[in-house]
Amino acid sequence: MIEVPLHAVAHSRAGDKGNRCNMSLMPYDPALYPILAEQVTEERVLALFRHRGATRVTRYDLPLLQAFNFVVDDVLEGGVNGSLNLDGHGKTQSFRLLSLTVRVPKAQAPG
Repeated sequence: MIEVPLHAVAHSRAGDKGNRCNMSLMPYDPALYPILAEQVTEERVLALFRHRGATRVTRYDLPLLQAFNFVVDDVLEGGVNGSLNLDGHGKTQSFRLLSLTVRVPKAQAPG
């Protein structure tokens, strides 16, 4: 196993709904789906966003798509209409998610 940044093995998109950020997470290689399921937990994602005021993370597993959907509550400083934050929609939050590190088999790590 080798430790890599999540962005090396997966991609993500983010959006908002009020004061919630919604982020997808999809491994480039579907075979990594169960490995990411073990490591990218609700607790770990909440810890990553807690400094921004996040109070809860819910992970929705989408095994037929080999993808995840994370909903992070209270992370957008009030949301689009209630925040002076430059990223009121939370579009850049997916980059923070992709900064996590994960352990993957060396054969599946990027070149």
